Amino acid sequence: MSDLPFTLDQLRILQAIASEGSFKRAADRLYVSQPAVSLQVQNLERQLNVPLFDRGGRRAQLTEAGHLLLSYGEKVLSLCQETCRALEDLQNLQGGTLIVGASQTTGTYLLPRMIGMFRSKYPEVAVQLHVHSTRRTAWSVVNGQIDLAIVGGEISPELAQSLEVIPFAEDELALIMSVSHPLATQEIIEHDDLYELKFISLDAQSTIRKVIDQVLSRSGIDTSRLKIEMELSSIEAIKNAVQSGLGVAFVSTSAIEKELQMGVLQIPKIDRVTITRMLSVIYNPNRYRSKAASAFMQEILPNFSSTQLPPENLEISVVEVNEATSEQMPL
Repeated sequence: MSDLPFTLDQLRILQAIASEGSFKRAADRLYVSQPAVSLQVQNLERQLNVPLFDRGGRRAQLTEAGHLLLSYGEKVLSLCQETCRALEDLQNLQGGTLIVGASQTTGTYLLPRMIGMFRSKYPEVAVQLHVHSTRRTAWSVVNGQIDLAIVGGEISPELAQSLEVIPFAEDELALIMSVSHPLATQEIIEHDDLYELKFISLDAQSTIRKVIDQVLSRSGIDTSRLKIEMELSSIEAIKNAVQSGLGVAFVSTSAIEKELQMGVLQIPKIDRVTITRMLSVIYNPNRYRSKAASAFMQEILPNFSSTQLPPENLEISVVEVNEATSEQMPL
């Protein structure tokens, strides 16, 4: 076959339809008309001589051929984006883009501080932060959609085999309560006291919840006896509920710095129990790493790390960084 039966624009349209679930929303996302999207899909199906969408339902559903083309198309588009960024690095050393990923807590409370430090040094580099679950973030790093990420959850073996996973910092999960709570003045909470408290928690399937249950169980605490008063979907909602006196909760200490400074939350210690989890930096060693990503790893991450980051994973010529950014410069 001398000519490819599809264009990059058609692959982008296919990807948008699959993501949005409709031709109209895909058109809106790509800033083109719906008839233009439909015409491109019809042309693509005619060139390939296979139907790509099942048009019987309300939502645009891919056929088997559509799923196959999408799978390969996303790899093609990812490689094209990687190529453009490599050329941008070569031709425009004072610009570029850094795409950083993070799981929920680190993305909300830790990464903004890192990005702020990065941007103060390199203001001409555009930064994108993608906050998702650990699994989705790791998948995006594997596929080159994210340069590097900081995650707190467990990475599945099939993804980990394509990633470099570097222990980064310990994240302590503290018990928080309102300053007006009856136990707020106690420095130490006994194990039996926990069974009398009303807990506000994330969903049982969340990574943080699993870590907390594992550590408490290893410390001899029966987690089935803990009273879960309510489950909320965000750390901010949990903090607000605790401040309002609705219960107590376990949250990352990085999420409550402001509240502790304001004196609206208390963090008593649990007798002989410390709950921590390891945060990890992940990146794909087989993908192109931009100067911006290398600078972020070398110059920003060590300021927040509680472990010794391996120098072989952080190599970058300082001369190159300075040339790339004119002594400036944020997942």
